[in-house]
Amino acid sequence: MKRHIYHLIGIGGIGMSGLARIALQKGDIVSGSDVNMSPVIQSLIDSGAKIFIGHDANHLPEEMAKVVYSTDIVDANPEMQEAKKRGYPLLHRSMFLKELMEGSFPLLVTGTHGKTTTSSLLTHMLCFLKEDPSYSVGGIVQTLKSNGAFGSGKWFVAEADESDRSFLAYTPYGAILTNIGLDHLNYWHSEENLLQGFFDFYKKTENKDLLFWCADDSRLSSLKLQGNSYGFSDKADLKIEKATYLGWQTIFTFSFKGKEYVDVESPLIGAHNVLNAAAVFGLCLQIGLEEQAIREALKQFQGVKRRMEKKGEVQNIAVYDDYGHHPTEIATTLDAVKRASKGRRIVVAFQPHRFSRVKDCFDEFAPALQKADLIVLTDIYSAGETPIDQIDSQRLYETFHGDVSAHYVPKENLLKGLLDLVKPGDVVVSMGAGDITQIGPQLLARLESLL
Repeated sequence: MKRHIYHLIGIGGIGMSGLARIALQKGDIVSGSDVNMSPVIQSLIDSGAKIFIGHDANHLPEEMAKVVYSTDIVDANPEMQEAKKRGYPLLHRSMFLKELMEGSFPLLVTGTHGKTTTSSLLTHMLCFLKEDPSYSVGGIVQTLKSNGAFGSGKWFVAEADESDRSFLAYTPYGAILTNIGLDHLNYWHSEENLLQGFFDFYKKTENKDLLFWCADDSRLSSLKLQGNSYGFSDKADLKIEKATYLGWQTIFTFSFKGKEYVDVESPLIGAHNVLNAAAVFGLCLQIGLEEQAIREALKQFQGVKRRMEKKGEVQNIAVYDDYGHHPTEIATTLDAVKRASKGRRIVVAFQPHRFSRVKDCFDEFAPALQKADLIVLTDIYSAGETPIDQIDSQRLYETFHGDVSAHYVPKENLLKGLLDLVKPGDVVVSMGAGDITQIGPQLLARLESLL
């Protein structure tokens, strides 16, 4: 097998690092760069990648390499400029994934919300059931301790990103379509364009028997798709008959193709995760896996890093971390947490993500966050965006009603603010796609020191 040479700009990102891991395991030569050192980068170095901190034209390999970049990498990046000067091929991250999937049977997960949990669960199930898939997902699968791997089996599980139309680069063999929300309209420009994009993705799916789409989602339903619909809806082909929420786990029953599957146990909370688990269960059945083995695999799933990941508990204060940053995700997750926590006070520390998203969803954040009992709002994580006039967390804070227990705390004072506000019995959730993930361990460490 020919060894390829790749150089990844922004190699430490959750998507890029998974692809780098696959290429390394295939025996390819991998180098890359990123702005900061991280455990992810260190693990890639340990696996044989040559990685530089900072972006510099001199980081490119002397030998001709394919230079991989993501949508966030600007054209002025010195490594991009140098690659063009040398005539090195440039590959968008989506095209790199397409290249890595060649010769496999891709099972792709797309949708505005739920991609990472659903693709991670499918990956876990196939690994647990000895299918040894290749995979590239947008989070660390806890049972596998990885976000990407090159397997010996025929399946390749990956997230297909709708945000920039890159999901249309792929030809899925099978797929799960979770939902369509009005996100990324700065790219799609209209709901009509967005719906057409999802329909085009659906049309490219080769085996409609291995296509599952959520019947509960009105926009997906409007597309009149073939394949297998799933959901609580009476119109669903895979119909969830009931779901029982027992603390931090769920038991649900569904019917599919004339058979009833009773009391399926899932370690995931919330109705949204019943949908995700049902879709994966159905897909596993369709590819010929045995029911009891699927049930056992589902019970063994330990979740995904940054998706309601429990960081610890001190002084009867439980601390979780979640990646939710869109109002729909926030509301859905907090509903599930409230049900699972059985009367405990829910404290959410929320860091808005991107000025453009806050602008687009400005009036939706307060109703979503108000499902918590106490809201601690901190500064917007820019993700490299230029600030937008009149868009900041203080103005977002002003949209909360007076009877809501909410506080705005600048990022530098967030730890002290939380220490002053939390009390024994609380369930604390840090939410956001930025560096808010660091606050949970800091809070736990400080609470430990006060014992």
